[in-house]
Order: sequence, then C-alpha cells, then structure tokens
Amino acid sequence: MPYLLIIALQVACIVHLMRRGGNPMWVTALIFLPVVSAIAYFFVEILPGLGQNRHVRTARAKAVATLDPERELRAARTALDLTDTAANRLRVADALTALGRHGEAVPLYRESIRMTAGEPDVRTQGKLANALYETGLGAEALALLEAIPAPVGQSERDRQQLLRAKLLEHLGRTEEALDLYADVVTRMPGEEARCRYAALLLAQGWDRKALVVLEEVEKRMKRMDRQQRAAEADMYRWASEALAGLRAKGVEA
Repeated sequence: MPYLLIIALQVACIVHLMRRGGNPMWVTALIFLPVVSAIAYFFVEILPGLGQNRHVRTARAKAVATLDPERELRAARTALDLTDTAANRLRVADALTALGRHGEAVPLYRESIRMTAGEPDVRTQGKLANALYETGLGAEALALLEAIPAPVGQSERDRQQLLRAKLLEHLGRTEEALDLYADVVTRMPGEEARCRYAALLLAQGWDRKALVVLEEVEKRMKRMDRQQRAAEADMYRWASEALAGLRAKGVEA
C-alpha cells in the first residue's frame, strides 16, 4: 500500500508539473527521489500557488471566521486607532455588521458618511439603512432609502429593493411589500427574497401563491450542495416545513 501511495504522489506531481509547464528537471527528481522530491515540489511549486486560488482563499477565510470571528473587527479597530478616516470607520462598521452587532455599526456608518468628501457614497448609505432596519428603526431606514439615488448596478438596485420590501413589510405596508417581492424574486440570486415573499403570502392567507413560490425554492434548493444549503440552514428548514404543511393541507397550485 505505501508503494502505491508513493507512485500516486509521483504521478500527481508530474501531472501538475506538465500542466503548469514547469522546470523539466523536476521529472528526474520525482522519478529517482520520489518521496523527498515530492515534498520539495509541494512546498516550492504547489503551496505558493494555493494562496492565489479563489476557492482556497474562500475556504481559508471561512475557516478563520469560524475559529476567530472577531479577527477582522480587531484588525479594523487597530487600523482606525492608527488613522481615523471615513474608510476605516466604514471597515469597523462592516465588521460589526458581519457579527450581527448592528446597533454598534449605526453610528460608525453615520460618521463615515459625514467624513466623506463630496456626495455620500450610495452603498454606504444602503448599509446604514440596513443597519437601521436591523435595529428596528424602520421608518428612518425607509426615509433614507427614498432620499438616496438609485445605485448604478442592477444587482445593487435589487439588494436595495429587497431591503425596501422588508422595510415596507415591517411598517405594515403589505401590498407595497408584496409587489416589490414579486418583482425582485425574478432576478435576485439566493432564496431570501422568495422565502420572505412566501411568508408574507402565507400571512395574508394566499396559500396557493405561497405554494408556487416555495416549490420554486425547493427546486432550486435541490441543485445546491450541502455547503451552500448550510449557509442558510434555518431559512431552508423553514421553507421545507412550510411547504410540507401546505401539501398536508391539500393545497395545490
């Protein structure tokens, strides 16, 4: 068995070498000194490239966030202590938001906007509006959204529209929220908009419409891998339970 593993390691290194067009002298070393040269090849040729791989960087960032969730917050606060700028205040606010500490983020977003020269950044204003929503200040958040210009990119406009729908729902303006949800679900990736739309339809007693939306969530969910579903596990669990409840009641589209 160890002999087969050594051969597999040799082949893997040689294949990697050929695909990358590396120094052919490695081939000789890998053939005649398989274990030592394979270890050396990994550290010299493979390991440096891993840091440039997007998937590796993403996995590393997730691992760091899991093991040390406040690492970015500490780094952001250190940068702010060294240089008090709008960008550094924004970085701290973003780090707090990522930790769900929206109340602490609100004043920092305000200060970042105040300190920015010229016209306030639309994206930062959108982040402030979201933080206000998360802290229960729905009326102020909606007023802010309605006062700022529409973002240039479609994806940013859709995110802003989803937030507006959530705010309208929060403020009891149900019909307006339903119209916005119905529009944004046709474009926005992810299932948050669909699940919120379905939940509001259920609350209004529109089971058939909710069933159609939830069946679309189910269909899209089946195409995801376990890791993708795990990122929003509570949402997908709710969607599955709500769909099962509708089917148990005999609701049909």
